[in-house]
Amino acid sequence: MSVIQRAKFMDKLMTGFFYVVAGFFLLLLLAFTLYVIIKGFANFTPNMFSFTRNGIGNLFFNTIYLVFLSLLVSVPLGIAAGIYMAEYAKPGKTTKFLRICIETLSSLPSIVVGLFGYLVFIVMTGSQWNLFAGALAVSILSLPLITTVTEDAFRSLPPGYKKGSMGMGATLWQTIRYVMLPACMPRIMTGVILAAGRGFGEAAALLYTAGMSTDIVWSNWNIFSPTCPLNPFRPGETLALNIWASRTEALAPNAADIANLSSAILMIMVFSFSIGARFLSSYLDKKNGGK
Repeated sequence: MSVIQRAKFMDKLMTGFFYVVAGFFLLLLLAFTLYVIIKGFANFTPNMFSFTRNGIGNLFFNTIYLVFLSLLVSVPLGIAAGIYMAEYAKPGKTTKFLRICIETLSSLPSIVVGLFGYLVFIVMTGSQWNLFAGALAVSILSLPLITTVTEDAFRSLPPGYKKGSMGMGATLWQTIRYVMLPACMPRIMTGVILAAGRGFGEAAALLYTAGMSTDIVWSNWNIFSPTCPLNPFRPGETLALNIWASRTEALAPNAADIANLSSAILMIMVFSFSIGARFLSSYLDKKNGGK
């Protein structure tokens, strides 16, 4: 066998090997997803999804609302920090220190962030457990991811984007705002998807900040009321917290069924958000490309 034939054979062999590995993980993900969803809906009854104390409707709303609040905080700050690191920060000790801080922040255990959030957002402010404190804790976990993805997206752009815009007389900020940022948006959306996915499934950080109770009156829309659904300073148990509580300390006879249903709903939420964000990212990419 010649050298060229041997190289072609090894190329086909390794290609087949990597296809098998990818297929294995795809089947593993599919099997896990089907198992959770089928088990979650096996003993499903309509009252389980009611917006009462016996259903998970309020927990479903709390989860979406908390992730929304966390993205309101982490996305602008993360994108701004990524732009600064990519376009404005000059090489030096300060930049290296900032990069070390970002990397360290991204590796912090969520339980540590939860304790920090409890100390700063609850104890030092003299408040009770609330959704906004939980959103800030989740934002601390999401911020390094969005910052890193934004910085990498800007650095990976072809230099012609920046040079062409500035060559036509645009300032650096105009170039970033109208040329580079739209071109990077599909990749930034990937970071937002990952950050939101972590927010959906986070439990340890919320245990000390968001609280383990929910008291919502859907006819009350006074945002300053502690029972208003849109009040961010009320306690709010999420689906992830409910799964943990139902499996560890719940006394209700259908606690296991509620936990299984919460797991299935949580997984469907993450998949739906990811697919929706992918479609939005693809639409923005085509729009920016003039298609």
